[in-house]
Parts: sequence; C-alpha cells; structure tokens
Amino acid sequence: MEFITVALSEFIGTITLNHDRKRNALGRGLIHEVIKALNDLVDQQARVIVLRANKGAKVWSAGHNVSEFPQPGRDPLTYDDPLEQVIRALQRCPAPVIAMLEGGVWGGACELAFVCDILIGTEATSFTLTPARLGIPYNLTGILHVLNKLGMSLAREMFCTAQPVTGERAARLGILNHLAPVAELEDFTYTLAGHIAQNSPISVSVIKEQLQILGNALPLSPEAFERIQALRRLVYNSKDYQEGQKAFLEKRQPVFKGE
Repeated sequence: MEFITVALSEFIGTITLNHDRKRNALGRGLIHEVIKALNDLVDQQARVIVLRANKGAKVWSAGHNVSEFPQPGRDPLTYDDPLEQVIRALQRCPAPVIAMLEGGVWGGACELAFVCDILIGTEATSFTLTPARLGIPYNLTGILHVLNKLGMSLAREMFCTAQPVTGERAARLGILNHLAPVAELEDFTYTLAGHIAQNSPISVSVIKEQLQILGNALPLSPEAFERIQALRRLVYNSKDYQEGQKAFLEKRQPVFKGE
C-alpha cells in the first residue's frame, strides 16, 4: 500500500500510518487504505488492532487534508466524506482498536483517535481540535464523538481555543487510558494488545458493540437536528471558510472577519 503498512502476528493486527511527508494527513487515499486494512485484518482473524504512526513520529496525524475540502456552499463533512467512512469502519470493526499515539493529534485525527477503543500515549502526545483555526464547521456526529470522550467543559475549551491538550493532562482527564514513557510505548501497547488477544474474541466483540450502542444513546429532537445543520451551513457559506483554507494552503495566519 502507498500510505500505510499492515502486519498481523499472534492475532494482533497493526496498521501503521506511513505518509510522513504529509504528516499522515487524512486524505482519501490514506483513509481508503485504512478501511481496507481493517476489513482484511478482521478476515484474517485479528482479535485486536493497533493503529499507530511510524516510531518517533512528531505528528501522529495532521487531521483532515484541507486541500480536499469542497468549495464554499458545500458541506465539508457529509455522511459520505472519507473521514466519516473510516470512523464508522473503526466503530463497526468487531476487533478492539488501540490507538498508539506518538506525537501530535490534530483536527479530524482527534475524532479518529477518540472513536478507538483504547488510547495510549506519552508526554509528547497532544490533542488539538482545529476547526475554529481553519474557519470550518464540525458535523453533528463528530461533535458527539468528541463529547463522548471529553465531556462538555473540555470540548468547549478545545473547540473554542484550538489549543493543544498535553499528554499528561489528557491522561489525568481520562482521555488517554495509559501514559507510557516514550521508550516503552511500543512494548506497553503490544503487551496490552496481547492480553486482549488471549480473551474470547466473540465476548470482546459483543461487549464492544454493546458499549458502542449505549454510548450513543443520546436523544435529539428533529428541531434540534435541523437547527444544528443550519448553524453548520452558516459557517461553510461564509467568507471565513474560504479564508481559513486559503491561509492554510498559503502557510500564513488567517485573517477572520466573522463574515
């Protein structure tokens, strides 16, 4: 594969993001390879899957590939968007997925990590939600994924400030299941994966799906849903939406006017 590598050993599958030149940005090519790898590993009887970057990575993933966002007037995160497809694939994967997080986790990559079943990081790990920095809206399912992981107070802070949350703080707040020393991250992760692989795969798979269903059991009225969609359209029809993408591609600070 062009953007990832895949391995399987003793029922433990590994998907390694391998597009360092683009900081593992979640472009269509990389995402489609991850989805295929998840399906292939399940077919090969993987009982647990580790999703990681190359060893020593400064950035686990830079998030959504901004150059692939649509032009103004179109929703940048529709149901069929590749990022939404891979998130659903992770959720529906019967094998638990461990996110081994070395380096920064930015933008849509936060959501990708948050829907994994277990998160393991280091003091060098950080999480940054970047929509406000780029002038883009976020979709309803994405916000719910973030809320399920962070809770309302921290979600508000991260979305509004677009500032990073350190690995130490993330572990203290329960975002990370474990905080491991950088030199021990790999051994720690695969030891934990080994414990999962020794358990009943059907029991683990059923428990994962039960927790998924219960975690998403949040009522939302039709009126509230439509209001949220209207708020999102306000952003992706705006001049700020155009400015955010243009500034990112030109590698400069955006000048937002609230229009």
